[in-house]
Amino acid sequence: MMKYSELKELTTQELQEKLVDLKGSLQKSKMAHSISPLENPLSIRESRRSIARISFELRRREIEA
Repeated sequence: MMKYSELKELTTQELQEKLVDLKGSLQKSKMAHSISPLENPLSIRESRRSIARISFELRRREIEA
């Protein structure tokens, strides 16, 4: 889980790459969880929140530019 202050330091390109990676891992986690329960199902929630934080920062930068 990344804090918002850590996200501010990353470049836009790094944020976009991290967003793609997180979306892919979230999809895999959801599929694995539907087949057999995950050891830590809260990781799905953390992934969704991280995706939201990154999306928010990207949108903020888009509006400011």
